[in-house]
Amino acid sequence: MKRRLFLKSAMAGSAVATAVGAGLLTPSMVFANTAAFKAKSDAAGASSASAGKGSFKFKAPKIAENGAVVPMTVDASKMDGVTNISFYVKNNGTPLAASFNLSGAQGYVSTRIKMGKTSPVDALVTAGGATTKVSQEVKVTIGGCGG
Repeated sequence: MKRRLFLKSAMAGSAVATAVGAGLLTPSMVFANTAAFKAKSDAAGASSASAGKGSFKFKAPKIAENGAVVPMTVDASKMDGVTNISFYVKNNGTPLAASFNLSGAQGYVSTRIKMGKTSPVDALVTAGGATTKVSQEVKVTIGGCGG
């Protein structure tokens, strides 16, 4: 059993080393944009986007029983050239909760974000150089009591 684990690890390591050596895997592709996530406001994000109700589907719970894992889904598959999908939580310490850079082929993201308290959540989709936004209020209950 240990031999199998060793072989898997060796193959995975060699694949990563080959990708780095070929320039296919660069640090900018691996690490998140720390400046955006450390920002205390959404000056370059949600406030500058145009309202796009109906241009894409944003699914979030009205009441989240556990603020540590709040499911969010954006389906922008009907939009052409989607390059970014981001989630901003206004009342979080860091408003940018998640950001996904996409190739433009498929505009669909499903994830879970962390929310400290009840807040409006903005889903932003960048497609064709324009950013559109859909907002929804998500109520976070303390202790999961639903009230």
